[in-house]
Formats: sequence, structure tokens, C-alpha cells
Amino acid sequence: MRSILVTGGAGFLGSHLCEQLLDRGDEVICVDNFFTGRKANVAHLTHHSRFELVRHDIVRPLFLEVDQVYNLACPASPQAYQYNPIKTIKTSTVGMVNMLGLAKRCKARLLQASTSEVYGDPLVHPQTEDYWGHVNPLGPRSCYDEGKRVAETLCLNYQLAHDLEVRIVRIFNTYGPRMDPGDGRVISNFINQALRGEPLTVFGDGSQTRSFCFVTDLIDGLIRMMDQNDTSGPINLGNPGEFTMLELASQVLRLTGSRSTIEHRSLPADDPRQRCPDITRAKTLLGWSPRIDLATGLEKTIAYYRQLLTQGNNSPL
Repeated sequence: MRSILVTGGAGFLGSHLCEQLLDRGDEVICVDNFFTGRKANVAHLTHHSRFELVRHDIVRPLFLEVDQVYNLACPASPQAYQYNPIKTIKTSTVGMVNMLGLAKRCKARLLQASTSEVYGDPLVHPQTEDYWGHVNPLGPRSCYDEGKRVAETLCLNYQLAHDLEVRIVRIFNTYGPRMDPGDGRVISNFINQALRGEPLTVFGDGSQTRSFCFVTDLIDGLIRMMDQNDTSGPINLGNPGEFTMLELASQVLRLTGSRSTIEHRSLPADDPRQRCPDITRAKTLLGWSPRIDLATGLEKTIAYYRQLLTQGNNSPL
């Protein structure tokens, strides 16, 4: 039995990760400051004998004894990370130093949840891990994009200077149950607008593309990356299936049975035109590839949001 720290453990991804680690027999310490994480996401785990929930902000030092650290702490949706951009970048820099310091003291292996946002508005398509990116360091998304880029640099330098075992994954758009309905991301927006009979808001002409990975596939990739001994990464984790925003809107309308219309709005600043992972490394080094297609994943996510609406628990952040 390993002792595993999951920062951001009460968030969308973190709660699914905590659940999976407990299911396989690990001891899990879930740390969250509840800025975007929610106690409801881990309420079903709180009575588990191998689960501990700690309210803490990783911008402050943390002293624990663990074998592995999954660092997922950071708001991930543009609406959330732009709400307090200074806090966002401190989480990815000061918080990253604190978690690397903890891992160094414990001689623990650390996995950093990086992001496809390090590629910015890419000039290479699909994005491979050796692409340096095309990022605006002064734009409204820079607090997140550049923070995550610095976090990767910190991981590499701790590895070189202190022989620390690090693992870096670049996560592409992930969705599924427990994704906050008010976080402003496209799948949560579309589904909840469709269920309420509101127009689906499509930014720009809707021709921009994204790839969407269901949460259980992503969690499997995180665990495989942490537990292998062949690479530090970075490794892309995402579903290479690529869809325009109009194609996604059409699928959501079909699967919800909604009669909502589509409403076009101005494209936000620095919004990437294309986003799609090359997952060759993940296939080769981890034996990983996503198994759940978009329609199946959307059906599961729609069912979750229908339940929230029935319970009257569909308020924004």
C-alpha cells in the first residue's frame, strides 16, 4: 500500500483520481483549497479508512510523508483561472516549488498535471511533445499558459539538480461527470444550455477545433504515467478525435433532444484555432489510448447534468 498525495483532489479530475487510487488499495491524502474543488466531489470517500481530506493551499508549504505526489492543483477553465490571474500563476510557480520541495524531502515521485495550453495557438498540427508552442505571454490566458510552462521547467530542473523523479503529462480537453456546470468550458456550456432550452453559444464561426477525452480514460493515463519507469515526459494525454465547435453543438443537440438554437458570439482573445494531440508517445511508452468515443462520453455527461438539474444543483462557480 502506497501513501499518495493528490493536490486539487476535490476537483473534477482529482476526485476521479482519488477514487481510482483507493479502489486499487492505496492510501490517499486529498489536498484542496476549494477554490474550484468541491467537497461534494469527494463526499462519498470521506468515510473511507484510507482516505484523508485536508483543506490547504499549496502556495503555502505542506509537510507530509508520502510515496507519490499527483500535482493537479490549479484552476483549469478560463473563467476560473482568469478570475484571479495572480493567484493562478502563484499556484503554478510558488505552489509547484512547494510540491517539488515536499517530494524532494520524502524522496517521492511527482507527477505534474500540465496542459495542452502550453502549445498556445499552435502553428503545428496535431501537437507533438517536442513542439515549443505559440503562446502570448501578455494575453488574458497567459497566467495559466505561462504558469504551466514555468511549472514544467521547475520539474525538469529539480530532476537535474536533485535527481528527483518527475513525470509530466500535458492534458488535453477532458470532460465527464463532476465537471462543474458553471465553469465556462464548452461541453458543460453546451449541455446545460441545451437542457435548459437556451441557445448554445458558439464563439466565432464555430470552425475552431478541439479534441475531447473522457475522464476515466484520462485518469487511466495519469496512473500509467506515474507508475512506469521509462520516461519523465512530457507526454500528451488526450483523445485525437477532432471536432469543430459546430459539430460538437450538433451532437449535444441530438443527444439531449433539445430544440435550442445556436447563437454566435465574438471569439475571445487568444482562443486557439486548433487543438489536437499527437499521442504516439502515450501509445508507445504507456500502452495507452482512449477507449470512450465522444458520443458515449457525452451521454454519460448529459445524464450527470440532468441529475443536477433535477436536484436543483446547477449553479455557476
